[in-house]
Amino acid sequence: MIHIDAKPIDLKLTTPFRIARSVQHVAANAEVQLTYGEHIGYGEAAPSRYYGESVETVLACISLFAGNLGDDPFVIDDIMSRLDKVIGRNPAAKAAVNMALYDLVGKQLGVPLYKLLGLDPARTPYTSFTIGIDTPTEMAKKALLAKDYPILKIKVGTKQDLEIIKAIREVSSAVIRVDANAGWTPKEAIKNINAIAPYNIEFVEQPVPAHDLAGLKLIRDNVPLPIIADESAVALTDIPRLSECVDGINLKLMKSNGITQILKMIHVARAHDLKIMLGCMIESSLAITAAAHLTPLVDYADLDGNLLVDDDPYTGVTVEQGKLVLPEGPGLGVKPR
Repeated sequence: MIHIDAKPIDLKLTTPFRIARSVQHVAANAEVQLTYGEHIGYGEAAPSRYYGESVETVLACISLFAGNLGDDPFVIDDIMSRLDKVIGRNPAAKAAVNMALYDLVGKQLGVPLYKLLGLDPARTPYTSFTIGIDTPTEMAKKALLAKDYPILKIKVGTKQDLEIIKAIREVSSAVIRVDANAGWTPKEAIKNINAIAPYNIEFVEQPVPAHDLAGLKLIRDNVPLPIIADESAVALTDIPRLSECVDGINLKLMKSNGITQILKMIHVARAHDLKIMLGCMIESSLAITAAAHLTPLVDYADLDGNLLVDDDPYTGVTVEQGKLVLPEGPGLGVKPR
């Protein structure tokens, strides 16, 4: 039988991380261990209250999953279907188990996850580095400090959004992506996006609340920049609807049950001619590395959660001048620091 254990891990952020709807000082995550024979597979849950999860709900789910994992870690799709029957939703808890299964299988076979999936590690994209909401002056200072990263993701959704972009553009020639985290109305979004467009912006992420697909379509029809959906893109069934409203989607292990489901969503998004970004919550190198193994399949990466914390307990994927470099060890290739 596959044996499961879990424990909480707190990740202290280097600076408070503010987005349009919240501010975070510590990420209360959980580490999951799956033991099978002589191998241990590791996974991480980064629960978000926005999706109805906390570290307490994750640990409760792990208790429920015990005894439901069976005795063959290779039948990952079957195991995940079983867990869906045990409890609905709780995507971060399931993502942790899912990545631990892939880690376990890779270790059993002695191959890294990217090789297991038939992917070329040289095809990883460059990741963006995120700058949370602050005053325009402070955000410009943070952009200067992030000079080693050729792509910046700028959090907006304030009364000073244009001033923020102007201040950052004065000190940085990096590619800029803008993320409003659903902080605008459709009218505000159209006005703000048209105002910032001359500042060489690559795209705008989730300008309006997740449910407002009509708003997303209205915005896309009235601005010159591509629109990427994040909070609107959670399930496979969201993708066909979104293809009429946006140019791309941001996928995250933590909101969509992990690697198995994300692989399916990537293929469905491609069938609908959508651009794809792989994103993250505030996560250690454990979960970031799991996502990074999938990046040869996508257009954009926003996998910097581990770069925003002081006390990352793991080593795994590294970033060289912005480019994601995958580890070569078996499974996820992650090691305790």
